[in-house]
Amino acid sequence: MIELPSRHSFVDLETAAAILRDGGICAFATETVYGLGADATNADAVLKVYEMKGRPRFNPLIVHCKDRDMAETLVRFDADADGLARAFWPGPLTLVLPAKSDNAIAGIVTAGLDTLAVRVPGHETARALIARTGRPIAAPSANPSGRLSPTRAEEVIVAFGGSVPVLKGGACSAGLESTIIACRNGEAVQLRAGAITRDDIASVLGRPLARAGDGDAVAAPGMLARHYAPETALRLNVAVPDTGEAYLGFGAVPAAVGPLRNLSPSGDLREAARNLFAMLHELDATGARSIAVAPIPDEGLGEAINDRLKRAAAKE
Repeated sequence: MIELPSRHSFVDLETAAAILRDGGICAFATETVYGLGADATNADAVLKVYEMKGRPRFNPLIVHCKDRDMAETLVRFDADADGLARAFWPGPLTLVLPAKSDNAIAGIVTAGLDTLAVRVPGHETARALIARTGRPIAAPSANPSGRLSPTRAEEVIVAFGGSVPVLKGGACSAGLESTIIACRNGEAVQLRAGAITRDDIASVLGRPLARAGDGDAVAAPGMLARHYAPETALRLNVAVPDTGEAYLGFGAVPAAVGPLRNLSPSGDLREAARNLFAMLHELDATGARSIAVAPIPDEGLGEAINDRLKRAAAKE
């Protein structure tokens, strides 16, 4: 059980919407992870998100829309974006598209780029919040920058010491951030692996999906080399953990010699994705000297899981 700080605030839908309309910030559930939201048209409100997270200003934010119609007031869709939105919205897909010049989105959201990242979340509470607020919501994950993403409301409370109001929406069903695809000049490029697999995207496009290079400029969230990291050091692709290490297993695991969690005893990558951040949070709290992680197949959702683990294990 997570022990909540004495000062914390869970809010209802109407209160959360009022906070956002008044220029405040509020965390809320999506199907991917909990987001730290602000009115995307209010530069001062968005600045509070950057400051609360300690997020670099060059790292752009995703704007959450209640529906496709709202998104179309903000960005220009090409044929690829149209097909992907029809296939996966509402859902865990973010599209990076050319921004319309009159979209009223605060410049700080795009980090000076001429593109904007948009998505329509699959979580009903998130869409209801956007509708009640009446404005698109800019929302990165509700955690200090670079740390583990939260998939439970209580993890948000702990991460910020109770200083951020939270609209609860249950445990996140996907447990991984959205897949991010940039569509421009007739090309579709994956900027971040996520809850929708590369093969699923390619099947809609009718062609293989291009991948952004590791050294490319930051054009979307999740592209920093170190990200999604627990406080405890990680060792990846470990079949047998050392004595005293916590172990994050997958499938059949050896006898535990320290704290143990298993992403999926049956080897189900969807279950593993859903459990990844929550179990890392739990192992991070055990006080183990390090966390060893079992090998994860690099296919399907395994691509996104391994991406998060690689960035979490990277050196500062």
